[in-house]
Amino acid sequence: MRHVLSAVVQNVPGVLAHVAGMLASRAYNIHSLAVGETESPELSRMTFVVVGDDRTVEQVRKQLEKIVTVVRVDDISGQDYVERDLMLIKVKADKGDRPEIRELTRIFRGRIVDVSPSEMMVELSGQERKIEAFIDMMRPFGILELCRTGRIAMVRSVNRPVAGQADAEGDENN
Repeated sequence: MRHVLSAVVQNVPGVLAHVAGMLASRAYNIHSLAVGETESPELSRMTFVVVGDDRTVEQVRKQLEKIVTVVRVDDISGQDYVERDLMLIKVKADKGDRPEIRELTRIFRGRIVDVSPSEMMVELSGQERKIEAFIDMMRPFGILELCRTGRIAMVRSVNRPVAGQADAEGDENN
């Protein structure tokens, strides 16, 4: 089972190396990792996706909490959360293929961010399954390069609008 762990850490040099080293030394595989500054410049948030049973993930969480620069670790998998992954993908784009690539990009709510005579680059964000579906749709054109951020996630607010009301962006739930 996949688990999403969110760790708030001190924003100091070496934290990522320390955390990754600890996980590697105990043979825990990180499926996805994203790190970035939070609303407080002294803190960063690390979002991990790890695969394992509840016991394994609890061990990962406990090991992370032992690291001095780790402030808090939460397994948010069982909570209501929003997740996103960001991708840039460069595909072959002959003149005849461009309209179809543009239409698929529009359907998946992506953006064309670069164009050359023979290639197009698309930016896309969303749930992992949406990203994977778009990649599958681009394969026939010829994927030249692909870059992904890894998953980020945040627990939803408890004071949410009633079901049926649109969220701020009108985006899908996750």
